[in-house]
Order: sequence, then structure tokens, then C-alpha cells
Amino acid sequence: MSWRLIFAILVIAAGASAWGGLRLGDWLVAHGPVAPVMPEYPELSTVPVLDANGLPYVAQPPQPLVSGQLGVPEAPEQIAWEIPQTSLEDTKNNPNIEVATTTITMEEAMQIAQSGGGAALQGIADVSGLGLGGSAPAGQNTPLQPIEMAPPPPPPPPVVTPNNQSWQASLRQDLQACSAQGFFDRPSCAWAARNKYCEPNNAWGKVSDCPAKSF
Repeated sequence: MSWRLIFAILVIAAGASAWGGLRLGDWLVAHGPVAPVMPEYPELSTVPVLDANGLPYVAQPPQPLVSGQLGVPEAPEQIAWEIPQTSLEDTKNNPNIEVATTTITMEEAMQIAQSGGGAALQGIADVSGLGLGGSAPAGQNTPLQPIEMAPPPPPPPPVVTPNNQSWQASLRQDLQACSAQGFFDRPSCAWAARNKYCEPNNAWGKVSDCPAKSF
């Protein structure tokens, strides 16, 4: 058998299988199960789905919650951000605010102070019932009680530096004696000598051998 005959047989077999497959598909479609007819409600096609608040319902996908589970998170609590409908003029009409914000001259203040201030002041400005120096009924003058203050303490006596220079000579002798000691003992010895003579004579920063303290 030649290769040409074999090639022709394969081509015919491929065409027959393709034609048979198409015919089998048409038969399966014609004899397959019929899909049920879904009822249609055209009157409800234009009505949107609303939620409990009357807003269009939008389905939310599940999200990871704090507990580690997957679900729809709860809606946050709605806060009614409402501004009270009170005009600024109604607020300014308060007599207490008017008294507190009204400026007066020095003469009017002196007149109020001389009259006692009980009848002239109203609202929050009336301090007659606060019990300053004893309780008094509102509208009457309350005498002010003087406050006794303790006298200031007397100033400390000035420190008098002695005129003699004997302690300075003794300080120099002690410092010279400290210079003969070792390297590590010399600073502590010099500090002890200066603290011995400079402290009682109040000579820190005033004498060359008593430098000013840095602390």
C-alpha cells in the first residue's frame, strides 16, 4: 500500500469524525433537558430594594473581623449632628451676658463702688450673696473685711569679712603642705583646706586662693 492511499484514508476518516461530532452535538442539544421558565414580575422591575433605614440596599462582601472570623461588620452607630437653631441675637439678649460685656467708665465704677454695688449689679455680677465677711441678703452692701498679713521677715545680717589676713596665711600653708602629698591625694587635701578657711569667712570668689564654686 502506498503512502498516498494511507494519507487519503486519514483525511477521509478525519472529515467523517468531524461531521459525526457536529451531528452528535446537534442531537444532544435537541434532546437535552429543558430549562424551567422563571416567572417574571415586570411591575417589580423598577422598584429598588431598600434597607431598614429606607436607603438603597447594597450588599457588602464578607471582611476579616477583629475576632479573626470572616463576616460583614456591624454598621457604626449613627450620630445626629444637629446644630440648634438658636440665632446669635437670642444669645446676646441674655441680661447677664449684657452686664458682663458692657464697658463702663472710671466714674461709673467709682459710683458703683460708693453705692455698694448691691442694687446696681445683676445676675452673675452680683456678688453680695457670696458671704464675704459674713452672709448678707442680696441687694445689700457687704462690708469688706481687711486681710491681716504677716510682716515680712527681717533681712539677714550682712556678712562682715574680717580685716585680718591671718586665715589666708594659714590657707597658703595648708595648700603648700598639700603640694607635698601624692598625685591622687593632692586634690582632696586642697579642697579640705579651702573648705576649712573659705567657707567660714565667706571668701568664695573673693580671694585668689578661694575660687568661685561652680555648683
